[in-house]
Amino acid sequence: MIDNFFEKENLRYAMIGSGSWATALVKLLLNNQKEISWYVRDDEMIDHIRETGHNPYYLTAVQFDTNRINLCSDINETIRSADVLLFCIPSAYFMAEVSKIDTSLDQKFIITAIKGIVPGDNITVAEYFNHVHNIAFDRIGVVSGPCHAEEVAMERLSYLTLSSKHKEVARSLCDVFACNYIKTVSGTDIYGVEYAAVLKNIYAIAAGVCHSLSYGDNFMAVLITSSFHEMRDFLHASHPDRTRKTSKSAYLGDLLVTCYSQFSRNRTFGSMIGKGYSVKSAQVETNMVAEGYYGAKCIYEMNKKYGVDMPIAEAVYKILYEEKYPAYVIKQLTEKLQ
Repeated sequence: MIDNFFEKENLRYAMIGSGSWATALVKLLLNNQKEISWYVRDDEMIDHIRETGHNPYYLTAVQFDTNRINLCSDINETIRSADVLLFCIPSAYFMAEVSKIDTSLDQKFIITAIKGIVPGDNITVAEYFNHVHNIAFDRIGVVSGPCHAEEVAMERLSYLTLSSKHKEVARSLCDVFACNYIKTVSGTDIYGVEYAAVLKNIYAIAAGVCHSLSYGDNFMAVLITSSFHEMRDFLHASHPDRTRKTSKSAYLGDLLVTCYSQFSRNRTFGSMIGKGYSVKSAQVETNMVAEGYYGAKCIYEMNKKYGVDMPIAEAVYKILYEEKYPAYVIKQLTEKLQ
């Protein structure tokens, strides 16, 4: 096993991304760090944060001490300034941002808080950094839920799972984020929590579609139970792990909150699709990235290899990519659930 990276003194941290989840995680980092670097690609946004202490677009009520934040619109400068890089960019924009990187990542520790897939490649962010930048999985960590940015901003008690290949590193990651309103859980299942985050967004879209079609709580309970079984079976088929406990919060808990919460952008996106919005109009209306849209295609294509019975994920794919009529697809789905 490698030495625990987090035993080094005076580690410097940087956030790559400026959306709602990134903003919430910056708030958490500043609870335990004297200062951090923050890559924000928009200079006008940087000026606003410096002048007001607020992100102008996301979680605007969160107040930052800007004397403790080194804001920068140059991703390479931000990377050079830090030892630990926390990536929190919507997956749809991930490649556009990381393609700008021309500085070495060799001595960095990568943490991904991206709850989506790398579009077109059908790999997770951890897999991307391992395959493309040759970052050993020893130097990659994953932040997972159940945890919505809005509730972190309001300092409501929430639980984060921090995963790394090694238990000691995962426990150190827990110390980075823990505070009086954040409980942390350590784990070693990097693969499982990343793909669970992809899958739960797909199922939240299904929940939103069904809600708009006036299916009630009784049916929703069956839908989400069946979604959990699909998630469990896909994880087992694609990457078996005898130590994985999918009943824990990073799997089942994240699925539940994403399917039920008023803050779930994927559920909201699905609800709009169920009401008759096109994919493009729903994306414009919400002004946020629904990761489940991209995940639905990824999992559909990946499952051609594994052949797992996934009628709910397949139904979402048909609605979003084959433009099938939602009411008809869900009616067919109801005959397959139990």
